[in-house]
Amino acid sequence: MTSRERYIRMYEHREADRVPITDSPWAGTIVRWRHEGMPEGVDWRDYFGVDKIEGIGVDITPRYETRLIEEIDRYKIYTSPWGVTMKQFKELDSTPEFLDFKVSDSDAWQDAKRRMTATPDRVNWDYLKQNYPRWQKEGSFISGSFWFGFDVTHSWMVGTETLLVALLEEPEWVTDMFETYLDSCITLFDMIWDAGYRFDEIYWPDDMGYKGTTFFSPEIYRRLVKPFHKRACDWAHSKGIYARLHSCGDVMSLVDDIVDAGVDALNPLEVKAGMDPVLLKRKYGDRLVLHGGINAVLWPERDRIIEEIDRVVPVLKEGGGYIFSSDHSIPNNVSLENFREIVAEVKRVGSYE
Repeated sequence: MTSRERYIRMYEHREADRVPITDSPWAGTIVRWRHEGMPEGVDWRDYFGVDKIEGIGVDITPRYETRLIEEIDRYKIYTSPWGVTMKQFKELDSTPEFLDFKVSDSDAWQDAKRRMTATPDRVNWDYLKQNYPRWQKEGSFISGSFWFGFDVTHSWMVGTETLLVALLEEPEWVTDMFETYLDSCITLFDMIWDAGYRFDEIYWPDDMGYKGTTFFSPEIYRRLVKPFHKRACDWAHSKGIYARLHSCGDVMSLVDDIVDAGVDALNPLEVKAGMDPVLLKRKYGDRLVLHGGINAVLWPERDRIIEEIDRVVPVLKEGGGYIFSSDHSIPNNVSLENFREIVAEVKRVGSYE
């Protein structure tokens, strides 16, 4: 079966030849694997024989000037198209530090909003023309990458504290930002669809939890975030495609509402933060595709991760509706040999034949 055929069967809650296998190795992980024997120039997905998701992205930023402020051996400081001053460390696997935010209040937002008009030049048409035929030929599953909601607004435009306070004190500003982001995505992906490019799902990151809890209450989710999740799902379903939400952290308290909003698949099911994929399978397995749920902390230890795969995957794969991956990404302490054994074990216990 092709990757696309496997994914579609999971979304239909039907069995395939095996569960789909996908993940996101860190840059340092790829470098390590090459040092340990993976050839240069080979797609890691082809090398390990796992499935392919290909993404279509768009630019909805306010297109503020990108300007280098400082650069030394260890890091550089620059301004982003979102108006954020960032310190980016030069280590392969590092998280940027957000130093300052141009959009710090509702007045500053008005300037950003004016700059976010969805025009055709915000789609990389050349990239689509060059790659889309290959994706189709290879049988890849194609995802439209949306960009809206709580997570990307606080982390890439206004800052966490500003947005958390605004959820309570300026909800109209919050919903205007969420709506503008989503309007831009829908407009641009309508252009892509109308140009004849097809994708199988929409996918968006909206991290709403951290270790043990969420950033806000279920009531705030229902009132300010869920309407936009529902609108995105409704748009996808009107095209006959699916909607997959990525939300890190412990969002167990929100899953009822996430399913009610129309989300078809939830990722990454972060076990180390408090998510329980086996419980989710029991409660929502006939309605929600589960993607992830395999604790990344265990992946460097061969015996522990194989034991976890053997415990969890046979439960999650029942009746379809499961996509295998870590509960976030593959860190650089996972060896090539460990990952090779992980893939082999998933193919064994994740087989439907």
